Amino acid sequence: MATCTRNLWKVFAGCQRQLLRVEGLTSQTTPRKIPVRTFAAVKAQKKSKPKVTEEPKEQKKVIDDTDRHKPYGKTAWAPVDDVYILRYYPRTIYDVSEAIDMLKTFQRLDFTPQEQPVYIDLQLNMKLQKKKKVDAFISTVQLPHLFKTEMNRVLVFTEDANQAKVAMENGAALAGGVELIQPILDEEISADFYIAVPEILNKLAPLRNKLRKKFPKNSRGSVGIRIPKMLELFKYGHEYFVESDCYIRTQIATLDMPKEHIFANLRTILLDVCSHRPADMGPFIERAIIASHTSEALWFKSEDVLQKPAAEKVE
Repeated sequence: MATCTRNLWKVFAGCQRQLLRVEGLTSQTTPRKIPVRTFAAVKAQKKSKPKVTEEPKEQKKVIDDTDRHKPYGKTAWAPVDDVYILRYYPRTIYDVSEAIDMLKTFQRLDFTPQEQPVYIDLQLNMKLQKKKKVDAFISTVQLPHLFKTEMNRVLVFTEDANQAKVAMENGAALAGGVELIQPILDEEISADFYIAVPEILNKLAPLRNKLRKKFPKNSRGSVGIRIPKMLELFKYGHEYFVESDCYIRTQIATLDMPKEHIFANLRTILLDVCSHRPADMGPFIERAIIASHTSEALWFKSEDVLQKPAAEKVE
């Protein structure tokens, strides 16, 4: 009896396993019913980007170092003696009048030539927003006190005989039309400055690579119809330009000139440099140095030069 019962349970278990296997196969082969959506889906809304508010630029604070402790790594804010090691003290920035007096004193103590040139070295802030820069520029300015003994050679391009006559009467070295192109290319003719009237400018294209920076341009004031006025500027004009992306190095006077004349020439050049500054920029001159041919370089405060004199403020 027990054996029959065991056999019956084995048969029942085998039938059960067979049924489960069949159900599994049929469930894999029979297609599943997928519910169908009969309504439109809601369109996903784009997340709006948060507005970035530009923070106002902080102005540099002027710190009074009178009662402050000594700077880090230095001996003190100012030396107490005339003889000291420069690297142990912060760099001294002089007033312009004091710097000019020091240059004249150096010349007398060193017995160097009195008529030696005086130079300035300016570092400009040429950076704009969004990784842009101010384009390097060339400028010609009329100094109030000339230090050159020779007049610049100016060549005038014009095909009008009357204009050529006026140019020669006002001090032009040469005046002519397209017949001057080949002699210039052959280096038979040269000049310090080249000016032109607008009508002939297109015919001067072969000279563009030869003259390069000296080629007549509207932005430099070397193209126009007022030939006497242009000649007045370029005959005695002083030219300077930006080199190495942000530096201006140029002569402004000679050391034998009076102190007031050196200051006037310096102020004229600094004002002309700042005229190229974009309207939305801060200070344009980051560093200013003045030196003679044989003296040490002296840092000076350019903002004092740019301020209007008291006589001009009263007017």
